[in-house]
Amino acid sequence: MLAVSVQSPHHLEVREVAAPGEPGPGEILLRTIRAGICGSDIHIFHGSNPFARYPRVIGHEFAGIIEAVGAGVEGFAPGDRAVVDPVVSCGHCYACRLGRSNVCGNLEVFGVHRDGGFREKLVVPAINCVKVPDTMPFEVAALAEPFAVAANVLSRTGIDAGDTVLIYGAGTVGLTVLQVAKLHGARCLIADIDAARLERARALGADVTIHSRVRSVPDAVKDENEGLGPTLVIDGAGIPALLEEACRIASPAGRIGLLGFSPAPCNISQQEIVKKELTLVGSRLNRKFLPQVVTWLAEGKLNPAAMITQTFLAQEARAAFDLIETRPQDTIKVQLAFGE
Repeated sequence: MLAVSVQSPHHLEVREVAAPGEPGPGEILLRTIRAGICGSDIHIFHGSNPFARYPRVIGHEFAGIIEAVGAGVEGFAPGDRAVVDPVVSCGHCYACRLGRSNVCGNLEVFGVHRDGGFREKLVVPAINCVKVPDTMPFEVAALAEPFAVAANVLSRTGIDAGDTVLIYGAGTVGLTVLQVAKLHGARCLIADIDAARLERARALGADVTIHSRVRSVPDAVKDENEGLGPTLVIDGAGIPALLEEACRIASPAGRIGLLGFSPAPCNISQQEIVKKELTLVGSRLNRKFLPQVVTWLAEGKLNPAAMITQTFLAQEARAAFDLIETRPQDTIKVQLAFGE
């Protein structure tokens, strides 16, 4: 069967691999229909994802049709549509006991630590599958994971209708955070250096867009929240200098959520953090938010279709990667179609 694999950094192949066998106890055999390319897939391709091992079939945003179920699996049947939570946790370490399975001490992620969803068929634990309605398009179901990442960071930081949220970056991460924050009734500001991405953000409900090449973010937000600044800042860009800026412009008692990351060090002011009693939290992957997101999608509370800018046949995966890298201003979510 066909699979998209990064054999080694900068070496992506669309190749034939052996088909999986029948699912074992507690497992499901899934036929992938649609899968999204994430920034972390690009990082694996470049060799800059510190968690990946090679060779690796990539892909952690994928949905498809269940073809077979193993012994003991309940609630699923062949023919069901499902999306996969890529987070595989041990269930017994300290983080898991706290309900923080996304940072399990023995964490494995499909497409990173183990082969992922950029292949025609794969066996996954049934506990990682979330059924989706037959009426939900596969391309929408495949976006559940990115929205779950947004739900996770907003859960970590807290979010309500009284918040003024500043989001750094209007790519996939920023636009999913924007939509989930608006779903909670918050006022949302979003900053980016690309005008086309900011236009998409406005269409998705951003109250204020900030072209940060034209106007500084601190200047743009200084009058928010009665002059105190944003109550919540989400950094989806991972540029070290942004964390220092976020600490300066956040409101007293504000919260800062970090989604992006860089290996480069960053300078942050202890004085700002202590003076304003800021809360800084990291957020990784998602903590079992897919069922909630699938419900939001089914109820039409999110606008996933607007996120999908291009779709390529799986055989054209290299062209899809090239487009993302050479024309990032034209892409938000690029997906691969593995069939129907």
